[in-house]
Amino acid sequence: MRAAAFFMGGAFGFLVAAARLNDYTVIHDMLRLQEPDVFLLMGSAVAVAAPLLLLLERRRWQTPFGGPLKVQRAPVTQRAVFGAAIFGTGWAVAGTCPVPALAMTVSGGGLGAVVTAGLFGGIALRDAIDRKKHIAPPAC
Repeated sequence: MRAAAFFMGGAFGFLVAAARLNDYTVIHDMLRLQEPDVFLLMGSAVAVAAPLLLLLERRRWQTPFGGPLKVQRAPVTQRAVFGAAIFGTGWAVAGTCPVPALAMTVSGGGLGAVVTAGLFGGIALRDAIDRKKHIAPPAC
């Protein structure tokens, strides 16, 4: 299963690079509303995937790895909105998001390495904060 996941991740990274989504200028121009191609790419992916996933879930489709397909749904929370705002700000400043940052790093881009380090640092910080919140206060 790990080999399949590695292959799919590599193929996805290749497609991201082939679509030039790992190019700072492409993303920056998209965010400045000068390059609609990226919006069209993302919109077409959602337009195809969303109804297909719902259809497959209704038909109780079994995934290739043997489990039933279950689309996870969650309510929009203040935490999610705040996280999305931080993510969007980082995307605008760095001109990349997680997968293209990895593709940048693999293709030798220094900015990708900095963003990737920040991503992993942010994940570690979030996990540390969550662990601290879930520790019960000492009894008096």
